[in-house]
Amino acid sequence: MRVLIVDDSSFIREYVRLLLQPMGVVCEEAGNGRDALRIVSTEAGFDLMLLDLNMPVMNGLECVKELREARLSPATKVMMVTTEADNYFICKALEYGADEFLMKPFTPESLREKMCMLGFTVAA
Repeated sequence: MRVLIVDDSSFIREYVRLLLQPMGVVCEEAGNGRDALRIVSTEAGFDLMLLDLNMPVMNGLECVKELREARLSPATKVMMVTTEADNYFICKALEYGADEFLMKPFTPESLREKMCMLGFTVAA
């Protein structure tokens, strides 16, 4: 399984990587939505994108919208990982093509649970 972790915080990217690697997940990273789109347009095969909402250059809403409109990696599931609990952002993200939401801060168990909800089998 390949996951693209998109967050402007290097700390969050490292934290998520440290959670996923023991589950057998191969991780790539991007610091904003624009970099994430560049990566998925040149590298095929991402199963999941973990996408922060609030980032510089291109935020998560813009990224998921462009990802889906441009049909870049159409099979890639997108999970928004954010502190933003406002229904407006949740509805917009789902409208633009996000598949699931995970609220920060989160536990390893909640991440694993959300991945299972998306149909991924991950090692405990």
